[in-house]
Amino acid sequence: MTVEQNVLQQHSQKHQQTLLNQLREVTGTTDVQLLQQALQVSNGDLAEAVAFLTEKNAKVPQQDEATYYQTTQVGNDRYISVGSQADTNVIDLTGDDKDDLQRAIALSLEESSRAFRETGITDEEQAISRVLEASIAENKASLKRTHTEVWSDSPNPHDRKRMENCPVGLKNVGNTCWFSAVIQSLFNLLEFQRLVLYYSPPARVQDLPRNQKEHRNLPFMQELRNLFSLMVGSKRKYVDPSRAVEILKDAFKSSESQQQDVSEFTHKLLDWLEDAFQMKAEEDREGEKPKNPMVELFYGRFQAVGVLEGKKFENTEMFGQYPLQVNGFKDLHECLEAAMIEGEIESLHSSAENSAKSGQEHWFTELPPVLTFELSRFEFNQALGRPEKIHNKLEFPSMLYMDRYMDRNREITRIKREEIRRLKEQLTLLQQRLERYLSYGSGPKRFPLADVLQYAMEFASSKPVCTSPLEDIDTSAPPGGTTGQLLPALSTAEQGPSCTLPEGLSPAPTQAPSTQQRVPIHKPFTQSRLPPDLPMHPAPRHVTEEELRVLEGCLHRWRSEVENDTHDLQGSISRIHRTIELMYSDKSMMQVPFRLHAVLVHEGQANAGHYWAYIYDPHQQRWMKYNDISVTKSSWEELVRDSFGGYRNASAYCLMYINDKKPFLIEEEFDKETGQMLSGLDKLPSDLKAYVKEDNGLFDKEIEEWDTLQARKAQQEKLALAAATAAAETTTSPQPMSTEPSPPDSWGPQQDPEYMEQPSPTDDSKHLQEDTERAISKAAAEKQEERSPEGLLTAAIKVEYTRLLRFAQEDTAPENDYRLQHVIVYFIHNQAPKKILERTLLMQFADRNLSFDERCKSIMKVARAKLDLVKPEEVNMEEYEMWHQDYRNFRETTIFLMIGLELFQKKCFVEALMYLIYSYQYNRELLVKGLYRGHNDELIGHYRRECLLKLNENAAGMFESGEEPEVCNGLSIMNELVVPCIPLLLVHDTEKDLLAVEDMRNRWCSYLGQEMEPNLQEKLTDFLPKLLDCSTEIKSFHDPPKLPTYSTLELVERYGRVMASLSRVPADGR
Repeated sequence: MTVEQNVLQQHSQKHQQTLLNQLREVTGTTDVQLLQQALQVSNGDLAEAVAFLTEKNAKVPQQDEATYYQTTQVGNDRYISVGSQADTNVIDLTGDDKDDLQRAIALSLEESSRAFRETGITDEEQAISRVLEASIAENKASLKRTHTEVWSDSPNPHDRKRMENCPVGLKNVGNTCWFSAVIQSLFNLLEFQRLVLYYSPPARVQDLPRNQKEHRNLPFMQELRNLFSLMVGSKRKYVDPSRAVEILKDAFKSSESQQQDVSEFTHKLLDWLEDAFQMKAEEDREGEKPKNPMVELFYGRFQAVGVLEGKKFENTEMFGQYPLQVNGFKDLHECLEAAMIEGEIESLHSSAENSAKSGQEHWFTELPPVLTFELSRFEFNQALGRPEKIHNKLEFPSMLYMDRYMDRNREITRIKREEIRRLKEQLTLLQQRLERYLSYGSGPKRFPLADVLQYAMEFASSKPVCTSPLEDIDTSAPPGGTTGQLLPALSTAEQGPSCTLPEGLSPAPTQAPSTQQRVPIHKPFTQSRLPPDLPMHPAPRHVTEEELRVLEGCLHRWRSEVENDTHDLQGSISRIHRTIELMYSDKSMMQVPFRLHAVLVHEGQANAGHYWAYIYDPHQQRWMKYNDISVTKSSWEELVRDSFGGYRNASAYCLMYINDKKPFLIEEEFDKETGQMLSGLDKLPSDLKAYVKEDNGLFDKEIEEWDTLQARKAQQEKLALAAATAAAETTTSPQPMSTEPSPPDSWGPQQDPEYMEQPSPTDDSKHLQEDTERAISKAAAEKQEERSPEGLLTAAIKVEYTRLLRFAQEDTAPENDYRLQHVIVYFIHNQAPKKILERTLLMQFADRNLSFDERCKSIMKVARAKLDLVKPEEVNMEEYEMWHQDYRNFRETTIFLMIGLELFQKKCFVEALMYLIYSYQYNRELLVKGLYRGHNDELIGHYRRECLLKLNENAAGMFESGEEPEVCNGLSIMNELVVPCIPLLLVHDTEKDLLAVEDMRNRWCSYLGQEMEPNLQEKLTDFLPKLLDCSTEIKSFHDPPKLPTYSTLELVERYGRVMASLSRVPADGR
């Protein structure tokens, strides 16, 4: 077959498949043979085919969906686009009005035909257009949004700098997570990467204006080359794919927006790449049959062997991405087995030519090096009129052996399939028998037969306590037991060993003694145990020893027989399962290994969600998770959790396997002269190397400008500090202790406002002076013989340090945090250097605002003189300032936490959120330096999480009200507060935070299946993609709240009060 004939055949198949898809969507018919019959009867006229099917469906019950399979053809596009919106001119199809149905069908076909006639663009291409338009529109619209909704780069370029040898991420430029997932999966196929990087357009581009595709594909290929080159050699942590997406968008024109289906996008992308390589191949091999590297890499062939109305046929077809149904199957092999067989296949192996049965088998004759499976996880709900996602669990292996599906193993596989079918029939019979043993009984409640016999044996062997179950209970007691009942007390002798009386007699009345005793009454709702004289369980009233012996013997024998039968059945079932599992485990059926290369995952519902990819790194031998800009190490366990489905709303949507016997797919290149592996810019051709160097130069310049700006700011702050210090030296007002590394005369509140701020400028100063004077007085009392100021200073410092050390060593409750009372306690907790502690204490005693008695003044002068004698090399002033800055940050974090908890307890969740968010962020920065630098991160994380859950609950309640102002307020809370904070919960990947995010998303996703007003549906559809975006890129949001000033005493008191009032405080982190 010539290339032209092959292209024509593929085009014909695509056109036929498009008609089949339109018929299926319009009529809801899933029977492929019926659809093809309708097209044959109508000679390709869609209106007549629909009329034929409508009449047919009215008479014939629709075939069970589980039994149908659709023939795979090149260009098979049986997908439902994610996020598609219904037209506003809705026609009600839920009633019995056939006119409405016919009108809807006619409008659908007319619209589809008109669009194709006017533009020459198929429905599939229009769908691609819609999502690309949405992506770019989203990116452009982000400039007009409030700053809480904008995906923004960190202003600090160091945060965006690539770590050495770390893969490069892709920025989400607006609902383009699907683009990132697919591109990363293809980029990490090194053979494909080389094909793209070294692609050169045809030399006679100007002579190739044959169609629009060629004008579109060549610029796209160039931008894809640029993008790949940046992913190879960029210094950036992630790169922006906007230009490639822009070209995709410009290829079609549409105003509608939706999120694109990953498989559909991959299919179209490969089509475009195939076209681009085809042009180059035709130029390079004029006069010969061109070899398209994309076809050789991604396309295979299968043999369709079947019977149609009794006539056998065989034909060969090409395939790219192979579609598989998920619903009703537990693993990938079951999906493949079902996909390879369609219809009634018994007639394939018989010689009857007049059989009316039809069916076919597929046998792979040639598998592509890269084998891609599309897992069909969406189905159209005709009752609701929209697609729904299938969340069923589907397992798949890391190594897949395809031998059983190969044409060369056709006969062996048929024999094995027949053996498996026979074993499964036996298995079904054995499971039915076992079920009769495990669920015994004829009523609604069933029990294991062995247990039933055991219960019967226990009943038969029980000893009776009374003749009647009511005999030992006084039935004359008032209901409820509210009135005390007086009964005569019987002695043991009067009562006898049992209350059993001869038949026909009743107990004789007993004279009540003069002394009466109250008998306790059983109260079932207030008493936890039964009265001691009530029988524990029923027992037979009359049974002889002989009857009991015979009955126990029979029951015991029967129970043993049942247990043996059950054990034998379970053993037989296990052996059959094992036999089926090992059916294809012999070496002859393990010669075509395919290793799992990439898994594309979708999280969310059918019309909204997020995509990411797990890709195996064969050189590091580990899985990597590619989630937009975030590229992190992962594991097979995490992949299983997110990809198999059935656990969350996340599941695999596309599987990419590579032939394990073709290592060139993932092999690195080596220098021919040196033999060393090529990496970085060395992997690129000269034109792309220059392109990447230019971009890296721009990034280096951005870093340099940022560093210069920060240095200038630091210098300005230093000058401002010096000016403030000079101004402080001239003042004589009382001032508290400071920790600034300035001369002693500069000690004052202006130099340390962050953690010595107070409503009254003398509050902290007075408190600190009192502590210092007490230390001096105690030292003077203990060292009466020591009269020199220098000796008293040394003794006083020792006394003060001993007091603070005792505080630091105490094991206190969270509400009594001594670190807030004095900086020295904080330093001791965190093992600050001795020189830092000494200078800080010396600064405390050098405060000129101590009492003006002569002893204190002389000690202050000695302390100041000692500070003057300290040489710069003795104390690292930068380190000194760093420690005091950490303490200021600790106090600031404490204030954020305290105010946040106070607002949370008052149920002011909107106001509390930012305080809790910033307290958590600042606290984590402190804890990076040491365990005792900050507060308990579990406690702060708990209340941050609870605050977000409360806000989510309140916003959902507002949305459910349906009132426009309430709905807008609820969505505003989500967009401005909750959604920007979700990446903060995802970034550290803690289980509780992940579950909280899942709960919030599930709450909003639950609305998808509910009836609501169109305006609410539109708002929900617009909002959900933001909520479901799993990127951990931090969005910009509100600046931290401005903090009020607190004295140390007030801060300690309020913090202790709020911590003591917490109903649940996690274990202290210290």
